[in-house]
Amino acid sequence: MFSTIRAGFIFSLLTCLCAALIGRVAWLQTAGRQNILARADRQEQESQVLPARRGTIFDANGILMAGTIQTSTLFIDARFMFDHYQSEGRSLVDMDKAIAGLAAVVDKRPFEIAKVLGDNPNARFVKIAENLDDNQTAAIGKLNIPGAGISHDYARYYPLGAMAAHILGGVGTNGIGLDGLELKFNNVLAGRAGYEVMTKDGHRRAIGADEQDYAPPRHGQNLVLTIDTNIQLIAEQELADSCQEFQAHRGEVVVMDPRTGAVLALANYPTFNPQNPEDSAPPTTRPAHATNDADDNNPDPRRNSCLVSPFEPGSIFKPFIAGPAFAWNVTNPLEIWPIPGGVYTTPYGRKVTDVHAYGPLPTWDVLVKSSNIGMSLLGERLGNARLYRAITSFAFGRPTGIELPGESTGLLNPLAKWTKYSTESVSQGYEVMVTPLQLARAMCAYANGGHLIQPHLIKGVLDADGNLIARTPTPDLSTLPQIVDTHTVEVMRRILCDVPIRGTAAGTRSDTWNIFGKTGTAHISLGKAGYSETRFNSSFICGGPAENPQLVIAFIIHDPNRNIAHYGGAVAGPGAMHLMERALSYMQVPPSPDLPPPPPEVAKLLWEYNPKLYEPKKAAAAQSVSRAGSPDEIAITHD
Repeated sequence: MFSTIRAGFIFSLLTCLCAALIGRVAWLQTAGRQNILARADRQEQESQVLPARRGTIFDANGILMAGTIQTSTLFIDARFMFDHYQSEGRSLVDMDKAIAGLAAVVDKRPFEIAKVLGDNPNARFVKIAENLDDNQTAAIGKLNIPGAGISHDYARYYPLGAMAAHILGGVGTNGIGLDGLELKFNNVLAGRAGYEVMTKDGHRRAIGADEQDYAPPRHGQNLVLTIDTNIQLIAEQELADSCQEFQAHRGEVVVMDPRTGAVLALANYPTFNPQNPEDSAPPTTRPAHATNDADDNNPDPRRNSCLVSPFEPGSIFKPFIAGPAFAWNVTNPLEIWPIPGGVYTTPYGRKVTDVHAYGPLPTWDVLVKSSNIGMSLLGERLGNARLYRAITSFAFGRPTGIELPGESTGLLNPLAKWTKYSTESVSQGYEVMVTPLQLARAMCAYANGGHLIQPHLIKGVLDADGNLIARTPTPDLSTLPQIVDTHTVEVMRRILCDVPIRGTAAGTRSDTWNIFGKTGTAHISLGKAGYSETRFNSSFICGGPAENPQLVIAFIIHDPNRNIAHYGGAVAGPGAMHLMERALSYMQVPPSPDLPPPPPEVAKLLWEYNPKLYEPKKAAAAQSVSRAGSPDEIAITHD
């Protein structure tokens, strides 16, 4: 029997269903269209980042220092794997067998892989194993397991291990530079990643890609350094040997070409391996002679102290005061200074001491014997204003501008903050702080005719054809600031040649080349507690050969064991001289002519002058001081 109510209900239901269907169709054609298309694209297409290969770093001779290798990583698309096995009607047992096959290839336990997949069932990329070799990659391909794939990436590689670690720095797991050149030139080395959008079939197999969906990566540029890895190796060996022999907790060395400013070697001790950052923690033990007086008993191996850790230099600073004094005619090498034995009392009552009670000395021997009293008298004659002018002329108190991050300016107080005590302190290399790189740069002026050179590490970059594009053109010395005249340079160089023969580095004289240098033995500051009487910074700066300088070396040893030795000539002198001789030999620099003795008018003024010391080097060896290094300038002033 026909019912109007029932018919109306059915009609209303059909109307609602039609309306819902029309609404659904309308939504699919409007707002829902983009969502559906996006979902389809995600199922059919896959976007992939194409990593850029990080640029290579070469030394000056083309030796690889930092490179990039391609690595292979096994991953599993967990969601696709689960869906595929379900859609194929295959059991979890089948999937476990496939996982076991993968585990055997990558040397993992099947349970480990199954657990990772079970913890991430919807993940589209689960990393299973890294650094696979070609055989493993081929074996995985033969298994043809749905959802398993190989991704290729790049990893940084340092074939020389820890060599030049503080120059290179290192790269983090994210591919970004952490220290050194890797950080400073990260944008140059890193390049820019590309991308690729692939169309895939139902089994997630690649079909192809449209041209507009592909952008190739732009690989990083390759750097060429001024570093010579042969000289770098020698420098690191000599530095480590010296620090270990004298139980020093840290040290630095810088080797420069004084004619160009090229840094040929730069090393710190202790060091680290940039390939293994986890090995870079500070040591947990200290030298037996160390105390808690200094913050750097446990140095951070990653710290590039050559340019970030200034220190009070002591007597290696004296040439940078004496040279300008000669140039300004404040004194001359023959002037006799009335040194009153071993102790001098300043006009305001401060006592300055020498290790030896020399008595009157010419300026020549004030430098060779490193007399604190003589330098204090010279400083008083110069006055604070000219002392400040002399120091700033060598660019102390300013960064050198080398292409490495974190460089310190050192410490040079404004002249307005100097006191009456500053005159003697600065004259002896105290109350100022400098870095080893600043010292090497300053010494270059006495090796290149008096010019202030710009230290640099980057020789250039390689273009796409492998041609070197220089970043720092070789400088013309005549265009650089002349901070000391050539006559003064020749005088200073000749005076400093006496230091390894009859001065504070006696016994370290080279048998092959004439080397000029200056020692330093500076008390370590304890802050407000004054200066330590038992801890020192021992140093030696030198250049050679004297007649045509090719190299300048700054060699610093911090806090050697005083029970073994602590004078700069004994601790730093031998290592610096060995480095100089080995480097000059490697460079095939011809031997020096015999060094002539001082002129008679100078010789008659020198302290305990012995002309036999200037005989041909091998014949004079027996005449030289038997022990390496003599007491120099360790006695600081006391109020």
